Amino acid sequence: MTTETATAPETHAFEADVSKLLRMMVHSVYSDRDVFLRELISNAADACEKLRYEGIATPSLLGDDPQPCIRVLLDADQNRLTIEDNGIGMTAAEMGETLGTIARSGTKAFMERLAAEAGKEGSQLIGQFGVGFYSAFMVASQVEVFSRRAGSDEAASWTSDGQGTYTIAPVDLADAPTRGTRVVLHLMEDAKSYAERYTVERIIKAQSGHVPVPIMLFEKPDADGVDIADGAALWLKPKSEISEEDYADFYRSVAGQYDKPAHTVHYRAEGRYEYSVLTFIPETKPFDLFDPDRKGHIKLYVRRVFITDEAPILPRYLRFVRGLVDSADLPLNMSREMIQDSPVLGAIQKGVTGRLLGDLQKLSDNDAEAYQRIWENFGPVLKEGLYEDFERREALLGLARFKSTTSGDGWRSLKDYVAQLKENQTAIYYATGSDLDRLSTSPQLEGFRARGIEVLLLPDQVDNFWTTMGVDYEGKPFKSVTQGGADLGLIPLVEGADKPTEPENAAVADFLAFAKTTLADAVSDVRASDRLTTSAVCLVAPESGMDRQLEKLLASAGQLPTAALPVLEINPRHALIQKLASSDDADGLKSDLAHLLLDQARIADGEQPTDARAFSDRLDRLMSRAVG
Repeated sequence: MTTETATAPETHAFEADVSKLLRMMVHSVYSDRDVFLRELISNAADACEKLRYEGIATPSLLGDDPQPCIRVLLDADQNRLTIEDNGIGMTAAEMGETLGTIARSGTKAFMERLAAEAGKEGSQLIGQFGVGFYSAFMVASQVEVFSRRAGSDEAASWTSDGQGTYTIAPVDLADAPTRGTRVVLHLMEDAKSYAERYTVERIIKAQSGHVPVPIMLFEKPDADGVDIADGAALWLKPKSEISEEDYADFYRSVAGQYDKPAHTVHYRAEGRYEYSVLTFIPETKPFDLFDPDRKGHIKLYVRRVFITDEAPILPRYLRFVRGLVDSADLPLNMSREMIQDSPVLGAIQKGVTGRLLGDLQKLSDNDAEAYQRIWENFGPVLKEGLYEDFERREALLGLARFKSTTSGDGWRSLKDYVAQLKENQTAIYYATGSDLDRLSTSPQLEGFRARGIEVLLLPDQVDNFWTTMGVDYEGKPFKSVTQGGADLGLIPLVEGADKPTEPENAAVADFLAFAKTTLADAVSDVRASDRLTTSAVCLVAPESGMDRQLEKLLASAGQLPTAALPVLEINPRHALIQKLASSDDADGLKSDLAHLLLDQARIADGEQPTDARAFSDRLDRLMSRAVG
């Protein structure tokens, strides 16, 4: 195969995002510049894995050098560090595409966080955002890349000082690897230690000791190489031979993060299909947790040959999990597209997902504190499964944890909730919103508190959707406290609670009827409330209507052309309501009062009055009457 390359050197400017990124990397202070070496070795290992895959269909690409290898060459005299691989290599065109641009979403978010966290944990973000090659400019005043694509009879170089431009030029084959890529770093004065064996060997063993490609270290240009990483597949080793530090090291390599795994799942499945699994739940939230694409991050291998990192091994609500699956049954000569439709992959998907959820359940039973940390990071994502995965909904409900009106700063499981249902309570009550503090003080909760009924407080957007799917737990349906009637009459008050008194006369009933007529264009009904104990009014959704919070969410997204009119509930026992009901209607006073009560309910619900000027005018008239 012959690939066309440039016939003369060509100088190009970096795209804007890369140029800005390089300035930030060079001029910022990082807590750990060692990150660059791990990133370059990771890129080299990926190149070897890609060649191993392409070599299945085209064995000639491997030539007489079939074994993948990464070579790290030190030259302290010339202040140079070289990382070379015999992987897939790049053409001149591919150099421009790969090394001159950042073809990934999230670049803007990366640079914003890098600017905010430089000097603290900024360097730890580099691997997370896929911009690892550029980290070389933290230690190098100039970077040269020589590469020859497997099967090509041409080679090219890429050179840059990181100041805004790069040059791509053809080179003689003698000046490039026989196959693969050589990255030469001309080290800065304050980075000379990266040409010393002790420093480089320590970093590689600590950060890249488990990449699936052997690594050789050459202390001098003419010295013999020393094996410092054997390229053994960690996931194929017995668990008894792997330390926690080994797992953490491999996790950082495969996940591109610098935290530790909060939970590790490592096992080998045998039976109809055989495959090895090594997955990690991160200790901290990945930056792309809520990326609209919601892609997973599980690598698929077939008999140690890397196939793809885009196979849908896990459902989207487990996209925070990092790791790999190595199958012994998938054919190596299938395309990535065909693999995704394979019944073998379907069985692997089901097995790995079930095992991971089962392990999380065991963790929640045996180490509640460790599980709580995982839930605090990834609970909102796991709850997407309640909406999307009917088959595993029961297992996910068992894993779910909630804040509630009785949990304080802790979390409650549904098992805990159901165990403490009140007499005659037939539903699991919840309130959705966007702010936990506002939720906990909602007037709609008052009647539930008076009866000691626990209400789940659900502040995540996904809560507005899964709760509408007819979900139940142990036969108890979920019911919103802001939808329909509260039906609390059969549930006794807690001991010591004041028993609500009935209105002293029919004036309140007349006022309710008047308010219903006056507000007919704004509400679907005005009725006496049994859920209010201290507040005068609140808004709820009709029994057959959409939950109030979901309605607001859809309306704000432009997905709800017309919203249903809410129900205004009035507390007939409230002293203010009884006084209003007995007042005269001079100058339209009662009409103003009815509208002001509706606006008061809107404000308590986190909304604004629909007509601010009319609200102000009514308030002016009321205050003038009060002081007149």
